[in-house]
Amino acid sequence: MEWVGFIFGMIVGSFLNVCIYRLPVSQSIVRPRSRCPQCGHSIRSLDNIPVLSYLLLKGRCRDCGARIPLRYPLVETLSGAFAAMAVARFGFGGQAVLMFALIAALLIITFIDLDHRIIPDAITLPGIPVGLAASFGPGLISPLESLIGILAGGGSLFLVAWGYQLITQREGMGGGDIKLLAMIGAFLGWQGVLFTIFVASLTGTLAGMALIFRRRGNMKLAVPFGPFLAVGAIAYLFIGTELWSWYIAAVR
Repeated sequence: MEWVGFIFGMIVGSFLNVCIYRLPVSQSIVRPRSRCPQCGHSIRSLDNIPVLSYLLLKGRCRDCGARIPLRYPLVETLSGAFAAMAVARFGFGGQAVLMFALIAALLIITFIDLDHRIIPDAITLPGIPVGLAASFGPGLISPLESLIGILAGGGSLFLVAWGYQLITQREGMGGGDIKLLAMIGAFLGWQGVLFTIFVASLTGTLAGMALIFRRRGNMKLAVPFGPFLAVGAIAYLFIGTELWSWYIAAVR
């Protein structure tokens, strides 16, 4: 049934693109219909088929010929792939839907943070109680683990941000990252928070070093941390428990 998840995920990915474009500019994600940002023409239904329409149109608007950003089919493809992976990992049911919903939220946050250096509260603040409520049903974690995850996720980054600002007199981590990790903790618990922080710190450090090297030692670079937290959380969903088990067995 993975192919059903892939098709469903690609359709959802088209909606994620709407959210990525409209949320940062405080536009409704429901109305009006999607339009070309260059010429303003409404996008026809046949031109809004995930990935396929992009290929048939050769990456250009049918009306004005403006280039369609590659990000649109990329988000749709990623969304489809992760939906298929969620079905393969958790089965064709409610748990797969719930985990894919978390991944979809993380995809929105990732691309908005990359483009605008913000993490929208419209995603993270509702996500925290949703994750806590979901823990009362069958799933990965218990309500207690979810609550501890919220406190560990939000509290740990808050302390890091507070300590950094106290020492340097500069803001180093925004409140959006704090709320994002609290949301991740609500869905994945404190174990997921620890794993996410580790993976995010590792990948973020490597990416930062690569950027510094590419820009010939320029240390004044603002690298958004949200995408790396998203990478860590998604990695935990698919390989985190196995890595935890391997680590515990290795240290015994």
